[in-house]
Amino acid sequence: MSNEISLERLSIMVVEDNSYIRGMLKALLHMLGFGKVIVMKDGEEAIKYFSCENKGNMEVAPHVDLILSDLVMTPIDGTLLLRWVRSSKHSPDRFIPFIMISGAADKEYVTASRDIGVTEFIAKPFSVQSLSDRIISMIQNNRQFICSQAYFGPDRRRKKSTPPKGIKERRRKGDVGATIVYSADKIVKPKNPSDLWLFRLPNKLKEKIGGANIKGALQLPVSILEEAEESLERQSLDFAELAQKHLFKLSELIQKIKETDEVKRFPLIKEINMIAHELRGQGGTFGYPLITIFGKSLYEVTKKLPEIDDSVIQLIKAHSDSMNAVIREKIAGDGGELGTLNGSGWDFATSTQISVGDFTVGTDAFVYDFASDNILFGS
Repeated sequence: MSNEISLERLSIMVVEDNSYIRGMLKALLHMLGFGKVIVMKDGEEAIKYFSCENKGNMEVAPHVDLILSDLVMTPIDGTLLLRWVRSSKHSPDRFIPFIMISGAADKEYVTASRDIGVTEFIAKPFSVQSLSDRIISMIQNNRQFICSQAYFGPDRRRKKSTPPKGIKERRRKGDVGATIVYSADKIVKPKNPSDLWLFRLPNKLKEKIGGANIKGALQLPVSILEEAEESLERQSLDFAELAQKHLFKLSELIQKIKETDEVKRFPLIKEINMIAHELRGQGGTFGYPLITIFGKSLYEVTKKLPEIDDSVIQLIKAHSDSMNAVIREKIAGDGGELGTLNGSGWDFATSTQISVGDFTVGTDAFVYDFASDNILFGS
């Protein structure tokens, strides 16, 4: 029997506040074979949808099998949506598989998502392969749900390994003292801190796609994955236009900061930080990893600033100039010859700007090192 599967019987909800990424994900998921892709612009819209589904209004809100949600959104972000799905009495399915996707894939965000019940976490930039691998893994591996006073969600123990050195083992051995539950009909929060319920439910997704009797690893047809990858590559042409809009807004904000008193600059820096977050998540997905690199660096620079003086403004402008150059010159991949200058990466220095033809970048000193995937600042 072939291990190839079809996702046409499944429905997935995409929750994403960026209209461009929302449209891209919708098209991509249809290409991967999902029969229905429902899109929501933020967590608030998604909660309203699920509240209708919970009331049985299937005409307004058809059933959803999986959720793919961005993390950073307003007014209700991905973590608040996830918390609602896992804990609200109005949630139509507290066991629904939930994939978080975000450019903010720092350890603190991943840990926070895991601790409130996320099923999978995908970092932007992502590829078709990484997205499909997580979806297939989620269908294949129907993890048991843990219910205690402190946690409700899929089992966080993926491996039977010992805890890190210096950390005391807190996990129980086997099912000792736990209550095994085989039905999702009734979920009651344990009364005592030591109480533990293990929900071992049928693999509804695998059954729904007709893969219950398939042995071995499930997989999508190679032709579907190749077509989806080609589609994503074609969309990189449109990304340049989107990036230019982000960078134009960034330039406007830099000019506003220059004209604003230092104590009033922080709200503008917050806007810059959000633009950097968008760019770091999008660049590599659409074939511009250098945009992701500079976007990530700018995001870190502007995340927690004690003060915003002229040197900070110059540093922000250096990032902006560099990303504008990458988009203007259509420097995809690692930058080719430009990416190997001086043997380590791009060297943008105050005294010695790099020039190749009409391509000139840099006002402050910083070096991107491809070997360590870091931007190093200094004189």
